[in-house]
Amino acid sequence: MTLSETRFETAAIGPTALDPAVAIDLAALPREFAWGTATSAYQIEGAVAEDGRAPSIWDTFTRTPGAIDGGHTGDTACDHYHRWREDIGLMRGLGTNAYRLSVAWPRVVPGGDGPVNAKGLDFYDQLIDGLLAAGIEPSVTLYHWDLPQALQDRGGWPERATAEHFASYAGVVAERLGDRVTQWATLNEPLCSAWIGHLEGRMAPGWTDLTAAVRASYHLLLGHGLAAQAIRAAAPGAQIGIVNNLSTVEPASDSESDRAAARRMDGHVNRWWLDPVHGRGFPADMLEVYGVDLPEQPGDLDTIAAPLDWIGLNYYFPQIVAADPHGPAPHARMIDRPGVPRTAMDWEVDAGGLETLIMRLTEEYGARRILITENGSSYADTVSADGSVHDPERTAYLSAHLAACARAARRGAPLAGYYAWSLLDNFEWAYGYDKRFGLVHVDYDTQRRTVKTSGRHYADVIAAHRAL
Repeated sequence: MTLSETRFETAAIGPTALDPAVAIDLAALPREFAWGTATSAYQIEGAVAEDGRAPSIWDTFTRTPGAIDGGHTGDTACDHYHRWREDIGLMRGLGTNAYRLSVAWPRVVPGGDGPVNAKGLDFYDQLIDGLLAAGIEPSVTLYHWDLPQALQDRGGWPERATAEHFASYAGVVAERLGDRVTQWATLNEPLCSAWIGHLEGRMAPGWTDLTAAVRASYHLLLGHGLAAQAIRAAAPGAQIGIVNNLSTVEPASDSESDRAAARRMDGHVNRWWLDPVHGRGFPADMLEVYGVDLPEQPGDLDTIAAPLDWIGLNYYFPQIVAADPHGPAPHARMIDRPGVPRTAMDWEVDAGGLETLIMRLTEEYGARRILITENGSSYADTVSADGSVHDPERTAYLSAHLAACARAARRGAPLAGYYAWSLLDNFEWAYGYDKRFGLVHVDYDTQRRTVKTSGRHYADVIAAHRAL
């Protein structure tokens, strides 16, 4: 499907059919607001064995029996590696002026360290040029979970050497793209890499080892700091940030045990990742909870606290937690509140939580510039007989969360942009292709792209903001 074949209908901006109370205060958002979409390499690129790309830990993990719903892999995904021009056309049709992508480490440095794959860098070089020609600013994330399997075979993130190799790889990419890319993120959601990948075993590499998880968390943040140094050396004008997935955390009851559990969960999902990069070190209460010695060397904490030009916030759901003294660290578990709207991921919908987190970054951490680097929802989409995809629930979700962004901006938060997750339906990690988050529907058999109602609504929001 070409851009000329993509239809964008006009819809009024304001109250939605599902929630007549929602209206977006677009005037509260900065004039130079980044209206974007986000994706990640493994979830959309495909071409996992083309042009010198080597396997990542996700190529390995998807071949673990029972690890992925439906036995799916990212081998083809959305075939973005071959269809990137078409996908840029979709972005133009939506009216976005920003795009968050990730670079696949095993495509650029297949062995994790050592020789650079010229064809891998060429792909991203062309993609960046194509985005800029379309008037779309690229925001490049260097690590979205696809560690080269060669480095995993040498110990992976629990080993300090991986952080050092990551910095070298970051320097290679910044050297090639830094003349055109200004905005860089070192890591995407290190919580998922460390906790879900090494403690819970639901993501690559599929470990369930608390000591390994804590060591991995430490070296991920050390890698962030070392990579920031490498990027700045290669591209002095770079604007560098880190992307964390954060949640509001509330106790399930007013009991002392549940309040303490909520404090631990907040440490686990929020403070453990925010405090070190803001120069506060690792939270002492969580060190006690984990009971694992950090592999710290002199100067590490200063490296981890490299100055941030911006911070990325990924937000999907709140956490309501109860004490779970016999469960794994942090000895707390999420509970479901009856009667609360939920997405197809079974995640509670709470747009107000996004406003709360934006203000927390502003007031507690003194953020200078905040970007909503991911926010979106999965629902069971149906393709109509005429080929259209109407997704009123996702449209309402989008409106409610954009309204939350506008409220935070009106309160003085330095909010500079919003990147909807996701541009395309894609490979959704352990859920395979069953869960769809895209503003654009993808028929995985034909690779046909169809803009959903939510995508058209997003285009209208963007146009309305520009018309102010």
